[in-house]
Amino acid sequence: MKPGLSLYLAWLLALAASLAVLFIGEVLGQTPCVLCWFQRAFMFPLALVLGIAAWANDKGVWKYGLALAGGGSAVALWHMALYSGLIPEKIRPCSASGPSCTDANMDVLGLPIPLLSLAAFLAITLLMFKTRQEDLT
Repeated sequence: MKPGLSLYLAWLLALAASLAVLFIGEVLGQTPCVLCWFQRAFMFPLALVLGIAAWANDKGVWKYGLALAGGGSAVALWHMALYSGLIPEKIRPCSASGPSCTDANMDVLGLPIPLLSLAAFLAITLLMFKTRQEDLT
């Protein structure tokens, strides 16, 4: 990879993920569940922070990118465990009010949204580690 390319790729991934969930919610009309909102709270700032850092070629952003991607990964992993049935129903945060965290509306193109979110956060995490290597050299 060219120096700085990992930062641009991380930004593009965060931007694409942010635009995708806005499309799902605003155009397709799918209301996000509680855990989806928490994941958005990590992804939207990633798109902004990584975009500014890519524009300024600030590879030191990896510290903030890792923190946001790590938090988002944790929520996405929890959501995926709920979706797959590994977590008991009595501790599901989405069952009290609002859309379900685990119903069929959680699929896009045959893939679970929590899985897509987890994949995006993990890919951004890996790209932040690559950006860290570039920053330290």
